[in-house]
Amino acid sequence: MAIAFISRLYPAAEWLPPIKRRAPKLDIRVWPEVGDPAEIDVALVHNPPPGALASFPRLRGILSLTAGVDGVLADPELPDIPLARIVSERLAEDMAHYVLLHTLRHVRHMPAIAAHQRARRWGAVPPPLRGTTVGLMGLGEMGRASALLLGSAGFAVRGWSRSTKSVEGVTCFAGSGGLVRFLGGTTILVCLLPLTPQTEGIVNATTLAALPAGACLINAGRGAHVVEAHLLDALDSGRLAAATLDVLAAHPPPGNSPVWTHPGITLTMHSACEPDPEAVAPLLIDNIHRARSGRPLLNLVDRTQGY
Repeated sequence: MAIAFISRLYPAAEWLPPIKRRAPKLDIRVWPEVGDPAEIDVALVHNPPPGALASFPRLRGILSLTAGVDGVLADPELPDIPLARIVSERLAEDMAHYVLLHTLRHVRHMPAIAAHQRARRWGAVPPPLRGTTVGLMGLGEMGRASALLLGSAGFAVRGWSRSTKSVEGVTCFAGSGGLVRFLGGTTILVCLLPLTPQTEGIVNATTLAALPAGACLINAGRGAHVVEAHLLDALDSGRLAAATLDVLAAHPPPGNSPVWTHPGITLTMHSACEPDPEAVAPLLIDNIHRARSGRPLLNLVDRTQGY
């Protein structure tokens, strides 16, 4: 049996060596040159082309190279076999650092300071924002790590999730009934949600209007979480002070998109966290053996929830 590596973003030349060093006997074939489709029993994937996985009649496991699996679940021909995602302490740590960095950038007015520098203007710098409360939408592995790091830095932290969760030091809200109360006390909103039909477009005009005037947004979840037209309206009206966007509905955005030049937007170009092949290779190998032996996969995706 053999393994198919299918990714239109991550190069096989970076991902296969860490796996082969640890498990040299694994036969890994790079899409589309995979030989006999009937020999493929496990697939390592990131946003595979629609129908690609359905072409393997003996497939026993699908292993995502990342934490997000919306690109896999979007395949209308996705086989009904176990799907696992990456859960990594290093990914969560990288995301927490990103969230803290951009929270501090807003608190210390760094976008305005950078604008002064570009204009060669020695402007007066406002004092740091006091009483900042950071609200995290999404309290999974990355949300929890971010919440704990923000708390250790002295920020008041609140969190919102689809179902009730508890995180030490975090004021937690849940469900549609808790969303407005969560937003009303949030001065920096951070979106780290998985993308599901329920969360698509969740940061919209209604959401932004529920934030205190002058709030900021950090989106490191998925671009489709944010309705960009509503975000631009909130920034232009002054309702929202600033936004940091790591992901967009289309990235890169068109050259004429206002997100490139809007003074209230910082683009970080999908750099918040990326999977490290060296760090995740042992997990992928473990799950390959689990799929082949019929054991439950680690970090199994619940398709009804989308993560």
